[in-house]
Amino acid sequence: MRGGARAATAAVAVLLFAGFIALGTWQVERRAWKLDLIERVEQRVHAPAVAAPGPASWPTVSAARDEYRHVRVSGTFLHDRETLVQAVTTLGAGFWVLTPLRQSHDGHVVLVNRGFVPPEARERAARSAMEPAGETSVTGLLRMTEPKGGFLRSNDAAGGRWYSRDVQAIAAARGLADVAPYFIDADGTPAAGERDWPVGGLTVIRFQNNHLVYALTWYALALMVAAAAWRVWREQKRRGKAAAR
Repeated sequence: MRGGARAATAAVAVLLFAGFIALGTWQVERRAWKLDLIERVEQRVHAPAVAAPGPASWPTVSAARDEYRHVRVSGTFLHDRETLVQAVTTLGAGFWVLTPLRQSHDGHVVLVNRGFVPPEARERAARSAMEPAGETSVTGLLRMTEPKGGFLRSNDAAGGRWYSRDVQAIAAARGLADVAPYFIDADGTPAAGERDWPVGGLTVIRFQNNHLVYALTWYALALMVAAAAWRVWREQKRRGKAAAR
């Protein structure tokens, strides 16, 4: 192998090695960030409920700082403006029941995911006997809006088909104003009967954390590049000695 080719091969090996090391280190840093996020979310979920962010705080509400925070609101449910959003839960396939709650202290509205209902209970008449009436207090987890729709399915407001909990779109479809930019997954309540729908407390909190696997993969590739480069160098050295004899 000529000198120019050897230099080019060495440069490529160095670049690959450095790139794989950088990617592995980035995944290590991402893993630390993810573990910290999981710890913070666990603290939020199990903390005592605090007042939900009011209008003054709405512009600064963010997933990093507020999602899964345990909050409380009080007001009156607007049951005639509920929205059903398709859902798959541990209880099977069905719908989330998102009901606006007009807060008593300032008149602003927050969407509350009161829980899951199966297809046979999707009609409000099938469960209206269990609807909270009058002033009601709700505790639950603050969730960020889910714009546009679900996987490969767009929300169809005109057709009444919802695949994600898009706060702004639902508010517009139901003629709601002064609506919080988040919604609340209501806590579960002890069941008083076999058919008490909707069922709350089904929020799934799951964070994928494969960063260690990714880091080890990148580091392994870096070692493979180093090993291959060493073998090439050793073979070149052997050939050089053979040629000198």
